[in-house]
Amino acid sequence: MKNTEGSLLVIDDDRDLREAMADYLRGLGYRVETACDAREGKERMRDYPFDLVVCDVSLPDEDGFKVLEWATENVPDTLFVLLTGYGTIEGAVDAIRLGAFDYLTKPLIDEELSLAIRRGIERRQIASENRSLRQQLDERFGLGKIVGRDFKMQRMFDLIESVADTRTTVLILGESGTGKTMTARAVHQLSDRRDQPFVEVACGALPENLLESELFGHVKGSFTGANNDKDGKFLQADGGTLFLDEIATASPGLQIKLLRAIQDREFEAVGGDKTHKVDVRLILATNADLEEMVRKGEFREDLYYRINVISMTQPPLRERIGDIPLLAEHYLSHFREQSGRDVKGFDESALRLLQSYKWPGNVRELVNVVERAVVLARRDVISAADLPESLRKEDSSRTLTAGTQSAGSLKAKMAEPERQLIIDALNSNGWNRQATAKTLGINRTTLYKKMKRYKIEFEEEMARESAMS
Repeated sequence: MKNTEGSLLVIDDDRDLREAMADYLRGLGYRVETACDAREGKERMRDYPFDLVVCDVSLPDEDGFKVLEWATENVPDTLFVLLTGYGTIEGAVDAIRLGAFDYLTKPLIDEELSLAIRRGIERRQIASENRSLRQQLDERFGLGKIVGRDFKMQRMFDLIESVADTRTTVLILGESGTGKTMTARAVHQLSDRRDQPFVEVACGALPENLLESELFGHVKGSFTGANNDKDGKFLQADGGTLFLDEIATASPGLQIKLLRAIQDREFEAVGGDKTHKVDVRLILATNADLEEMVRKGEFREDLYYRINVISMTQPPLRERIGDIPLLAEHYLSHFREQSGRDVKGFDESALRLLQSYKWPGNVRELVNVVERAVVLARRDVISAADLPESLRKEDSSRTLTAGTQSAGSLKAKMAEPERQLIIDALNSNGWNRQATAKTLGINRTTLYKKMKRYKIEFEEEMARESAMS
């Protein structure tokens, strides 16, 4: 059976042996080049990315261990097989310690050489596939998948990177549709558990009795319909990350069991007496006010403090208006590719409408609006007319309301919304005045005057935000 992939370099000062190995390996289907000493071998490796190098330990200008050290530093993806006429255990140990894939002794047996090279090529292919898969996972679930330049989003990105590579429990807060699941996946993908399972449970989607079985598993006969033993999500996530969404919906009884599982990383299956211990990193999310639920006795205080080790808040879309054009363009690109429609972008009227809308459904609603617009757009640029009636109706309602006010009362009525709009824009741009003025469509001098008129100061707003959080 011939190999269709694999490029090899044979380095040996014995011409007859070198050419014999090269001919044999070419007969197996490999692309093979040769070199007679260390200097020539290094030149070949600089010129071409070989999959594997077969190198004699005893070379006239430099021994094979030195060549291996050089290759480990300069061409780390190339595998090495060292050859020697004086095979010792110490030599094999040194070779493996320095990074060799294998260590063979002369006289060579053809099948032994063939097996070592085949194993090496297969390992390299697996490593390449793993890198490709890792890149795909990073593109799909990594931090780069979360779009946002808003100041609050940047602070959240910093926190994600800080806590990702730890075992610390993370609580993600935020309204429905803000992207809490995507954030949980990003934390997992940035951690050293990225190659282990990411297991998600929507706690609000299951009744209490089924949720307990879903989390902890059950033994056969433990309840009606339990016809077989079943592993729960805690066991499935062993070594990886368990994401519990909508944790506020957990019943009081389940909260007690969760407290023990989170605190001690041990539990029993429903109907079972065997204690399971797991190594699981917990990420939890909710759109509820857990502090208020604790005050009302609806959520256990001890569980709240156990899960609220590190908390991060996903800001609602209405508080990151500077990100709306960025997000709209991002999802436009996605749906343009998916649908095959040549839609180039949004016109000014569409962007103004998108930025003035309150987005009760947050990013999830924006995604749906963009997808709809791409499908229904009449021209190659999306205009306000291509957006849902609900967005245009809200905009018309604001215009109509403003038009029915007297000039004096209109000024008073518009002052607070304008003040809040400026604060939101400042927050979205990290209090960069130039960028904020651009977002608002005004010049920087006008922005300074409005900030002075409305008494908008950074320290005061940060103190107010801290007091409210």
